[in-house]
Amino acid sequence: MTSNRLAHLSQRMAAVTLLLIVVMLALNAALWVFPIIASKNGWGLGFALSERQLSDIADRAALFPWWQTLGAIALSSVPLLALALGLGHLRQLFQSYARGEYFSSEAARHFGKVGRAVAIWVLLDFLCEPLLSVWVTMLEPVGQRMMSLSITAPSFVALFLAACISIIARILLQASEVDSENRTFV
Repeated sequence: MTSNRLAHLSQRMAAVTLLLIVVMLALNAALWVFPIIASKNGWGLGFALSERQLSDIADRAALFPWWQTLGAIALSSVPLLALALGLGHLRQLFQSYARGEYFSSEAARHFGKVGRAVAIWVLLDFLCEPLLSVWVTMLEPVGQRMMSLSITAPSFVALFLAACISIIARILLQASEVDSENRTFV
């Protein structure tokens, strides 16, 4: 692949990444405002924390007061904001590649921040789930309130990928330092 094609591909990926951030956050809010989107009888759309919470209560979630819906949006968005921050660094990484900065220390740092953000996303998803489950069931009668906590296989995969990304980012940072030293000798 020529460097010109690679630059154009990197620019497109930066735009797609920005679109992904916006769609992810907007869809999460839409799931709580219009829970039929997430219901098994509806479209079945959803992801992560919102999907796990709404899968069983979509019909009741449509009856939430506005403040409870707003709180659910906020609590379920906390992990997604960490992921959005990581995707923002991924976007900056693609922008660096579009400028031809393949071995820059800045690119390596952005890549490392993607790995950290993915790990933080998994941790926040784990921590926010019990809070969100209590929040969405707090108006239920005693005995029907719930606190849930789940550890899923995708969480372990995401943590493994986050560790791999962080290690590769350190290798790339080391490579950028070696590249910089080699350029000063030539």
